[in-house]
Amino acid sequence: MQIECQNLTVGYDGRAILKDINFTVNRGDYLCIIGENGAGKTTLLRTLLGLQPPVSGKILFGDGLERKGCGYLPQQTVIQRDFPASVSEIVLSGCQNRCGLRPFYRKEEKEYAHKMLEKLGIAHLAEKCYRELSGGQQQRTLLARALCATQEMLFLDEPVSGLDPVATEEMYRLIEQINREDHITILMISHDIKAAVTYADHILEIGKQIFLGTAQEYEEYQSIKEGKESVR
Repeated sequence: MQIECQNLTVGYDGRAILKDINFTVNRGDYLCIIGENGAGKTTLLRTLLGLQPPVSGKILFGDGLERKGCGYLPQQTVIQRDFPASVSEIVLSGCQNRCGLRPFYRKEEKEYAHKMLEKLGIAHLAEKCYRELSGGQQQRTLLARALCATQEMLFLDEPVSGLDPVATEEMYRLIEQINREDHITILMISHDIKAAVTYADHILEIGKQIFLGTAQEYEEYQSIKEGKESVR
């Protein structure tokens, strides 16, 4: 296993939002976390990343994975969308953990960043200002930056938020390719249940009830739940 959560409770200021959750993420998994607004999806992701402490419970890392070896694509704010840096500068910043205490990037890090630009089809935008990009191009840039930080696991928080249908489909296919071909584990938050069962192999639904299982098992679970509701 790469991550195991044992009786994990997450929240803010000691106040629990999501209680006593248990799940395991193995190498190569594609886990999609779904649930209503306020259910605790982003809080869970931030807790796993160590950006905020858990209220209680344990988060264990294994199979050679460390927190600093994870890539993270957070939700963008309006201010971030207007960031005045070039695409290449933003992508290269994903290599900071590789630098350690060294205050500059080596040739191999610059080459790796360019490789990620090429991988995501945005090498031709390398010198363009980030704030001049379309929403889809900005998300590809941030995904390239996240890939510079890891060859192990990506945490993605609503990676298609604000994108048009074409850019949304392209982003989902890129993420699937990264998972299937590069064998990078994916933990993704999404409101799109259809996309979740199409692309992910495991679903974690959080809310009043917790569901954890394969995408196929989730579809069966939904059918049973909808059948019970129609009887009412």
